[in-house]
Amino acid sequence: MTSIITGDLVNSRRIADASIWLEPLKILFLTFGATPAVWEIFRGDSFQLEVENPEEALYKALQIKACIKTVKGLDVRMAIGVGEKTYATANITASNGEAFIYSGEHFEQLKKKKQLLAMRSPWKETDYMLNLILRLASVMMDKWSVSSAALVGLCLANTTIAQQELGEKLAISQSSVSERLKRAHYDDILAVEKLYRSTIAHQINRS
Repeated sequence: MTSIITGDLVNSRRIADASIWLEPLKILFLTFGATPAVWEIFRGDSFQLEVENPEEALYKALQIKACIKTVKGLDVRMAIGVGEKTYATANITASNGEAFIYSGEHFEQLKKKKQLLAMRSPWKETDYMLNLILRLASVMMDKWSVSSAALVGLCLANTTIAQQELGEKLAISQSSVSERLKRAHYDDILAVEKLYRSTIAHQINRS
């Protein structure tokens, strides 16, 4: 079992220089694996990423969200699909299986519903619960400022780093770090991620 994140950027055409968001996104994706086997960017502002451990998919999605929202006016729409991979190729976008179908189909629904984050798996009751929580979490994440997104991205990439050191990296005080994390609802977002991780892991172990 694997997971696929299908996504695209929101408002990317308003940014004249695509490299402003494209280069940081590529750097982030390279920490996940190699292209085009693990990830691929296509049609200018669309992408697909495989996360082989499905319970880690939301964490990766949060990192992508934080990366993109460091550019003012930009956001990202993502659908996570959890399921089997029945056909593998050297290019992630040419592979297929349950996870790919779930991700692709749900991505199209996101566009119609004007939502930015959701998931689909073989477990309908799990989907209902997690999508409700993700919808609520998105209310907080969609409001991240550029500075909040930068701090969240730094925290997600450095989970053991102290707030004092975070402040030094961003040239702000420790108290400012604390306030920004509160405004970003960082602890709440991490709680959602932890619930997602444990729920998906539990379902996979039951399968």
